Amino acid sequence: MNLATTTSTRLCLAISTAAGVSSLPLSSLYTASRLLTSACSSVRPLSTSSRQQPTTRPYNLKYNSKLSSFHNTKHFYSTLTGNPATMKALVYTQTGQVSLQEKPMPKLASPTDAIIKLTQTTICGTDLHIRKGDVATCTPGRILGHEGVGIVHEAGSSVTQFKKGDKVLISCISSCAKCEYCRRGMYSHCTTGGWALGNTIDGTQAEYVRIPHADCSLYPVPEGAGGEVVTLSDIFPTGLECGVINGKVSPGSTVAIVGAGPVGLAALITAQFYSPAQVIMLDMDPKRLAVAKEFGAHDTVDNSKGVEDAVKQVMDLTGGKGCDTVIEAVGVPATFELSQKLLAVGGTLANVGVHGGKADLYLDELWAKNVSITTRLVDTVTTPMLLKMVEAKKLLPGKLITHKFKFQEIEKAYETFSAAQEHGTLKVLIEM
Repeated sequence: MNLATTTSTRLCLAISTAAGVSSLPLSSLYTASRLLTSACSSVRPLSTSSRQQPTTRPYNLKYNSKLSSFHNTKHFYSTLTGNPATMKALVYTQTGQVSLQEKPMPKLASPTDAIIKLTQTTICGTDLHIRKGDVATCTPGRILGHEGVGIVHEAGSSVTQFKKGDKVLISCISSCAKCEYCRRGMYSHCTTGGWALGNTIDGTQAEYVRIPHADCSLYPVPEGAGGEVVTLSDIFPTGLECGVINGKVSPGSTVAIVGAGPVGLAALITAQFYSPAQVIMLDMDPKRLAVAKEFGAHDTVDNSKGVEDAVKQVMDLTGGKGCDTVIEAVGVPATFELSQKLLAVGGTLANVGVHGGKADLYLDELWAKNVSITTRLVDTVTTPMLLKMVEAKKLLPGKLITHKFKFQEIEKAYETFSAAQEHGTLKVLIEM
């Protein structure tokens, strides 16, 4: 062992002691020794001219990328052992603000938990509602995000369906599969889960995340599928369950979808599983209406000119009858009120949007029309079926992804996603 290696080994032992570690595995010690020995090869004496200048540093250190991340002793030790003490995460700090911060690594809280190392995540319209302060259950300090794809980093002792190294899709809904609501198929109301990620517990816009009830809240990623399946964490099951299924879309029916954002477009794509005769997409953004047409909408309506104009256009397209199914996919009073006026006799209004304030209900116009109004938080009961559709190439989850960002650019991704009309944004993919 040469002098540099001996010095490196001693330095590693000192670092592990400073980090509060009583013993360092020989393999890690050897790895550390090699890294530091390699780093020493980048040290060169000062030139003769430099020596003539007074200085407090005896050497110039050429930059070495192997050491660039070792900014403190604990981080150095954790990098060597593969068990980092901290991670980067996107935190809701106060109304209107989110920021990328250093946070403690999540730990298993139950034998049924798993820790997932994220490879891809994304931003949802619900995250924007949280940032606006519309979701009272999510308080400042919370790590946001409820969608993700990743690798199992650690599995609790009671987890039987997944093991370390498995590639998984994270469901936006955590389910115990045992409580009263889960046994009725309402996973979103699980008494120890539901919509918890990025809401009541830390979420997926981070390098690592703890997933409760891992066996029932994770799904294997199909062979050959990439990170774009992150769109199956939330928006595809939401569009299908809360919009299409709740709205009772059926063969030959007439459907209006108010809002051509990611969830509205997911509803458009999955509505076609049920062969409706006519699908009309309404939005104020001509670019999104063009995308809707590309994705299978029969007709589009620009509702930027007001409610009366939009209602007239839809009535003209339906022979004055209105629509059997109206899917509200925005979540503001104006679009919920517009949706009511598009209903045909016997029709169903399926609310999908996340509402942060009250909206008017026109019972004076609806009471005699035999209509139904449904609400729902996605239960993700259709996720296994949607994954099979992806595997069979009958559903292309990447169609909705328009922008990609590295995780360190997530704050920029939020601005791009929130200014969707300006940037032509649908869904953003954030890669670790």
